[in-house]
Amino acid sequence: MARWETSTLDLHAAIHERRTIHSYRPEPLEPEVLERALDAAHQAPCHKLTFPWRFVVSGPRTREAIANIAVSLKSSDRTLPPEKITAIQNKVLDPAELVVVAQVRCDDPFRSREDYAACSCAIQNMSLSLTADGVGSKWSTGGLTRDRGTYDVFGIDPAAEEIIGFIWVGLAKETPTVKRPGLDSVVRRTD
Repeated sequence: MARWETSTLDLHAAIHERRTIHSYRPEPLEPEVLERALDAAHQAPCHKLTFPWRFVVSGPRTREAIANIAVSLKSSDRTLPPEKITAIQNKVLDPAELVVVAQVRCDDPFRSREDYAACSCAIQNMSLSLTADGVGSKWSTGGLTRDRGTYDVFGIDPAAEEIIGFIWVGLAKETPTVKRPGLDSVVRRTD
């Protein structure tokens, strides 16, 4: 049996059930779940077969360093109470996994835009794979992803690659509901 044949939800169910998860239970994942999601991400379409995505799966020491950077960024202009510091650290440490997604830089602005679209497809594939396995995720693009210290911690050369997001991965404490507008409000048909 191929790896991709073991998911528990079909594609349409995963698409409809996928949600951005904001809080996670601090429980580990089976390694094959993340491996399957990374493989799904790597199957994304990309024009000219550039394969512009790069993934960094962070280990515990790296996560601790990122949690410290997050606290530093939030406290740069004020003193934070201990409970706020703990909350910031837990936001980084509670998800079972943290995957950094970077895009290989190029000099052609049009190709760079196409490559970003391809990386976005890769992230969506990853999210759908995780959802199919009953695991939540969140694509985050805040200041932490742009901080030079973050690049250093992950060993990413900012001249060669741009961090386009963190993918937080884990079991959801709660799954939010989303009210979407009707399909007819976003689709136009022509003759």
